[in-house]
Amino acid sequence: MADQELSSGRRGPLTGVSVLEVGGIGPVPFAAMLLADLGARVVRIDRPGEDLSGTHAVLLRGRSSVVLDLKSDAGCAEVLRLVEASDVLLEGFRPGVAERLGFGPDVALSRNPALVYGRMTGWGQDGPYAALAGHDITYLAISGVLDAFVGEGGRPVPPLNLLGDFGGGGALLAFGVLAGVLHARATGEGQVVDAAIVDGVASMTAMQQAMLASGAWSQPRGHNLFDGGAPFYRCYRTSDDRWIAVGAIEPVFYDRLLRGLGLQDLPRDVPAQMDPTGWAQTSELFAARFSGRTRAEWVDIFADLDACVAPVLTLEEARADPHLAVRRTYGDRDGALVQPAVVPRFSRTPGRGGGGPGAQGASDGPLRATRSTSTD
Repeated sequence: MADQELSSGRRGPLTGVSVLEVGGIGPVPFAAMLLADLGARVVRIDRPGEDLSGTHAVLLRGRSSVVLDLKSDAGCAEVLRLVEASDVLLEGFRPGVAERLGFGPDVALSRNPALVYGRMTGWGQDGPYAALAGHDITYLAISGVLDAFVGEGGRPVPPLNLLGDFGGGGALLAFGVLAGVLHARATGEGQVVDAAIVDGVASMTAMQQAMLASGAWSQPRGHNLFDGGAPFYRCYRTSDDRWIAVGAIEPVFYDRLLRGLGLQDLPRDVPAQMDPTGWAQTSELFAARFSGRTRAEWVDIFADLDACVAPVLTLEEARADPHLAVRRTYGDRDGALVQPAVVPRFSRTPGRGGGGPGAQGASDGPLRATRSTSTD
């Protein structure tokens, strides 16, 4: 169905939105990828000699690109020329760098008053840490979130770089600039969107903040409902040294979990499901059961129970999962590169994801007039 929609010439919901992306790593390319996937016309500015292959191949899909020396007068002039024809500019410099290069918000908005100027940083445009370097793990650390991810020996373990760079960073940058575009189209007024990873991650803790205030999150880390403390919301090792994820929060699913484990009649001394004083004991009981069979055997046992139980798959295994295969969650473009599908999915205006970055300086369609400028 998706291929038919794409071949029919139907365009994404962001068709008509023009985005200028100042090349960087992580959050900004991800935001630009999301916008390009949904039909925005994205031009990426690359530095001379940058390698666009490898780890950035998927993040840079769907773009045209130009090569500019941003430290040169000619490069800055070209950026401002592109700004005049853009709805959005995305940059991920430390505060003040774009200003020093000559295309900060004041200059850019003077050239295009309706421009939405998206600024992606770890710490934000102001505050004591604004000028400091950082990465996903340090932003999670300061936001209070990293402490909740407990590893062996109580050592905090970062959830890859998904939560900060992409969840609290790039995704919210894309959300913010789209809100800015709506305002600009209604009023003609552009503005600056200050997207900081620490702010984005903090916003994602809204539920945990409420739980803290109500006393529902009061135990040490690793002893709460969503951090692995609850026996019905954690992972268990199987006999083949694989893992099963359990998320049987609601009573109906908890009952089905007990049925699958053969524990319909729990010992009388085991407390009720939501009594934290009994979680350690129940966790040991569940762990002993799960360790008695292989992951595949548990998948078969729970296949028809609908108990919120699932195997923990590797990225390679996930590509072959029957549900994800039917939905083409991981698409394979020409067999060269496995790519996540365009999200979310639109019934009338499907996205157009796929394809890696073009050669430096490459452009197509109405962007052929875009010039490449490099002065070394």
